[in-house]
Amino acid sequence: MMRENLNVIVLSKEIQREINRFIQFISLEKGLSDNTKTSYNHDLKQFAEFLISKKVIKFSNAQSQNVTDFLQVLDDLGLSVKSRSRYLSSIRSLYKFLFSSGITEKNITDVIDLPKTSRKLPDTLSVDDINRILEQPDTNKPAGIRDRAILETMYACGLRVSELCFLKQRDIIYDAEIIRVFGKGSKERIVPIGNSALNWIIEYLKKARHLFNKKADTDDILFLNQRGTKLSRMSIWKILDYSARLAELNVHVHPHMLRHSFATHLLEGGADLRAVQEMLGHSDISTTQIYTHLDRDYIKEVHKTFHPRG
Repeated sequence: MMRENLNVIVLSKEIQREINRFIQFISLEKGLSDNTKTSYNHDLKQFAEFLISKKVIKFSNAQSQNVTDFLQVLDDLGLSVKSRSRYLSSIRSLYKFLFSSGITEKNITDVIDLPKTSRKLPDTLSVDDINRILEQPDTNKPAGIRDRAILETMYACGLRVSELCFLKQRDIIYDAEIIRVFGKGSKERIVPIGNSALNWIIEYLKKARHLFNKKADTDDILFLNQRGTKLSRMSIWKILDYSARLAELNVHVHPHMLRHSFATHLLEGGADLRAVQEMLGHSDISTTQIYTHLDRDYIKEVHKTFHPRG
């Protein structure tokens, strides 16, 4: 199976032209600010890239389900209802324009409502499924080394996708085999990292990161895209989604599923619930009030003993 470039999805001239025509139209009709036009352009390019990743190469070929699936991905990535509403509004405006211009035969967004709540807790992948996903990146290429390090780190540490995006080189404490994570509300926590993930990070730093580092100042971000800046949450989803498809898993896989699998596999292996909650940086105040402060060495020992790749 031919491997696609996960970092740069080139929009077709037709899609780019339709986005430009739409933005020009609404600019003349509504007198939009530059910031609003930039927001529309960003949202629609993200949607277009999602469509292309699903082999839909024209807006006119998309179905209502494609829009619903895109909104679900945004939910999986942790975007708020407000943010997802903005994306849907942009897509609705686009299809209203395409329909009125005769480019599409129907407005596929007419039947779509934004879910008010997030989906239930995601299903867990088996250890075998995780291993199959981790083995998919082509580590003969720099992007493959980076992607393997990303996937290994997400699963090894149970990170939220936003936490992974902002992870910095100085947050990896090699001698102690731990990482510093800044979660919701900038709350810092310490999480053990297994040898497998740590070794792939080292491999990435030795052989690949300098090839992505195209800026003088990267803000010390660990995982970089081809422009030399931090990866977006959508980019992380694309990396995982592509690896899951190569692994031929017949389930909808998204970043939070790795976090849930991390916790589940530890607990199923016999790990202490309090230690797992500490590693996850659980934010629910009614739960965190019953936590006790745990010794860092103990948490590391729990991770090493019970994590499948510890």
